[in-house]
Amino acid sequence: MSEIVEILASASLWIAMVRIASPLIFATLGELICERAGVLNLGIEGIMVAGAFSGWLAAYAGMGLWPAVAVACLTGMGFGLLHAGLTVLFGLSQHVVGIGITLLATSSSYFAYRVALPEVASPPKIEAFQNWPVPVLSQITLIGPAFFDQTPMTYLAFGLAGLVSWLLARTPLGLALRAVGENPAAVDAQGLSVAWLRSGAVIAGSGLMAMGGAFLTLSAFNSFFFGMVNGRGWICIALVVFGAWRPGKALAGALLFAGFDALQIRLQQTTLGADLPYQIFLMLPYLLSILALVLSSRRASVPAALMRPFRKGER
Repeated sequence: MSEIVEILASASLWIAMVRIASPLIFATLGELICERAGVLNLGIEGIMVAGAFSGWLAAYAGMGLWPAVAVACLTGMGFGLLHAGLTVLFGLSQHVVGIGITLLATSSSYFAYRVALPEVASPPKIEAFQNWPVPVLSQITLIGPAFFDQTPMTYLAFGLAGLVSWLLARTPLGLALRAVGENPAAVDAQGLSVAWLRSGAVIAGSGLMAMGGAFLTLSAFNSFFFGMVNGRGWICIALVVFGAWRPGKALAGALLFAGFDALQIRLQQTTLGADLPYQIFLMLPYLLSILALVLSSRRASVPAALMRPFRKGER
């Protein structure tokens, strides 16, 4: 027990929590925007892979880190455009299209990696983002190093969480996006284009998902390797439900999952870790997240028109 208390009181745990949560925040916000507009985007896993690869390749080719983030975002938006065209304009199954996008984005990224670097045995490294400590605030015990001594992309992730929350709750565009996910017929009756609103949400949301992938190669690590996204996209879909389709709660869910993940890594190094199989610790963040998801989803209000194609003139 004393070892666990010591871990919880260590700054390294909270620093790791925020770092692990950062890519989840980007992708969760992207998925949340899509779903609030009525579109389930199951292409998130593949889009994160494509963002990770394209951002890393741009930086490896000599572009700056911020232009590389922009390349990743544009790559995600391209896949979002394809998703929106198939699901919003043609009304195809959002489940099937999303899985197809994931397979397409993942396989094309791996193929492009092999084509671009056919003779490379180990992933080449780039100069990734470095920490930007905030004066004074970064010196606060525990909280300071965790929240105010991170890379610029982490600050951007938290800033976007606030921006998306404000946009959805306080702006006419946010009201229209929420309305199109609840009652698209009413939005159409007001003279607004349901197709444009939903397509824009999917494209913008996919760009954020790709930025989450780019965080892994440009901020967390300094190279691209196969399997690095490792199911984070699917976790983000669950985090949207956990957060009841609200950016603030989704942000808290990302931090909660990341905290469990950071904790299990450290528990493996304790005497408890010597007595139990390491697989139990690997399962811990997922088991606790499932429990939290079950408890919170009972009160969650799903967007009424989620996964329902809208065809003008139909009731």
